[in-house]
Amino acid sequence: MSSGRNNRNSPFVYSTDPDFSYDNRQEEEISLPPSEQVLKVILDTRHRKGKTVTLVEGFAGKEEDREYLGKKLRTSCGTGGSVKDDQIIVQGSHVEKVKELLKEWGYRIR
Repeated sequence: MSSGRNNRNSPFVYSTDPDFSYDNRQEEEISLPPSEQVLKVILDTRHRKGKTVTLVEGFAGKEEDREYLGKKLRTSCGTGGSVKDDQIIVQGSHVEKVKELLKEWGYRIR
């Protein structure tokens, strides 16, 4: 009888269903090609002590691909930034430059 101890990351503690099995398979997120993604580029100053940042929202895909796109944008703009909460954050006012770069790389801009 399996005690379930090897499933420590599972949210299930116990099941009374005799046919229950732990299914730890997770769906792998697939990145859409750039031509199928519509990204939103906006300028934002909220909750940043008055500092301006450029936000890129709407990226559909793996976290690694989002990180890679963020790194390409930051190095192309010559600034810092990060990737948080499904947003790519580029420090400073670089909306036009980011839009140009994304269009050049095949993304659609909203």
